[in-house]
Amino acid sequence: MCRNIKTLFNFEPPATQDEIDASALQFVRKLSGFNKPSQANAEAFDRAVAEVSAAARRLLSSLHTHAPARDRDVEAEKLRERSRVRFA
Repeated sequence: MCRNIKTLFNFEPPATQDEIDASALQFVRKLSGFNKPSQANAEAFDRAVAEVSAAARRLLSSLHTHAPARDRDVEAEKLRERSRVRFA
């Protein structure tokens, strides 16, 4: 799993389009092995990012849960604490 791809479901406020696009870009980069594709592959790369982003939006809008929405600040603090413990 890509470490830079973050969970986007069940947060308040909901994931923004920019967050969804960023996760799609990271996913396509991981799959393709390209950080920035060549001109010959740019169109296919950009199309893949757009398609993954659209699929992610559809997925997020169709998911349902009874769990309370998570707070982004609390989750970010948990990640920072895990990093402090791991790299201390």
